[in-house]
Amino acid sequence: MAVLEALRMALSAMRANKLRTTLTLLGMVIGVFAIIVSVTAVKVIDVYFKESLQFLGASTFTISREPLVRVNGGRSARNRPPITYAQVERFSETMGLPVTVSVLDDFDLGAVKYEDRETEGGIILMGTDEHLLGNYSYELAQGRFFTAQDVHYGRPVTVLPMPIAETLFPNESPLGKEVRFGGHRYQVVGVLEEKGSFLGFNQDNRIFAPITRVFTLYGQPRRNIGSVSVRVHNPTQLMPAMEEATGRMRTIRKVPPGEPNNFEVSTNDSMRSIFDAFTGTLTIGGLVIGMIALLAAGIGVMNIMLVSVTERTREIGIRKSVGARRRDILRQFLFEAFFLCQIGGLLGIALGALVGNGVALYFDITAAFPWGWAIAAVVAMTAVAFVFGGYPAFKAARLDPIESLRYE
Repeated sequence: MAVLEALRMALSAMRANKLRTTLTLLGMVIGVFAIIVSVTAVKVIDVYFKESLQFLGASTFTISREPLVRVNGGRSARNRPPITYAQVERFSETMGLPVTVSVLDDFDLGAVKYEDRETEGGIILMGTDEHLLGNYSYELAQGRFFTAQDVHYGRPVTVLPMPIAETLFPNESPLGKEVRFGGHRYQVVGVLEEKGSFLGFNQDNRIFAPITRVFTLYGQPRRNIGSVSVRVHNPTQLMPAMEEATGRMRTIRKVPPGEPNNFEVSTNDSMRSIFDAFTGTLTIGGLVIGMIALLAAGIGVMNIMLVSVTERTREIGIRKSVGARRRDILRQFLFEAFFLCQIGGLLGIALGALVGNGVALYFDITAAFPWGWAIAAVVAMTAVAFVFGGYPAFKAARLDPIESLRYE
């Protein structure tokens, strides 16, 4: 009953001073909000990154001239010699471990046309080979993909993503039809399942043609190949394959002994380590800002509680004169500080999670909630209540009842 009575009196005191209680709560809300909104947004992005990065696959690694994710200027990488298609072919032929190599590079930008129908501009013509599906995690919805003969003879065929196929062929099958892109004709042999976006880039605004065909149309056979994907047939051989691939590419590209590689070898894990470092910095930034705000809010709680003790000195004297003990007074003021902190903390958690998941809503990705950080915030609010509310409560409990009754 003593605990329930203390709870009732603490809530009554908070209701009696609505403005003061609201201002104190606001400080707690801002502090917790700053922490939760940052870690929620980072967690949402992290979940999205994990889901989207599956396009590399668990058994693949990528060879490129420049890092796939840049964390600085990368000036030296831009000066590296190109990774040519001839180098890729030689690399594929010399690999000892069983691997499948696929290339992917963009050649032109424009609109795809079929009779009187046309897509919007911004469609990318990608040159690739027959191994794209397995190496880049695309799925075929209709028809077929390129064959080795299509690539060898440079046939004028194309595979469209589902959104483009639905735009050009709303009421008929696209298979066997001829579409035009950049003044050239291509026969549609297949349609890919919709792939969505990755890090803000639409992966369905591209059409695919045999890379040998686009070399014929656009020239530049010695141009840099943007992405070379290597898929191992046995996932346990990923690391040995990467080591062999590094050695083969150094030989093919004539890198002198002792000199650093003039190419990059990337996996899911290597890209994740870069991303984790970035998100870790964001999390620490939000945590520092939140802790500063919580410190300021804790000082505010202490100040408000000291004012409350002063204003209620006579009330404390009356309570003590009718039998209230020190621990009863201490409990009452601690509960008041506890409720202030917990209500503010819970509101901050709710608002932080809501705003943080606004990132998920905006990009149409999976929502997330940082349960660990939310629990930590509740614990932190409890600590703030006892640390900053403890001294005013202890001061109230030690007041002399006679002096308190004389207080005006």
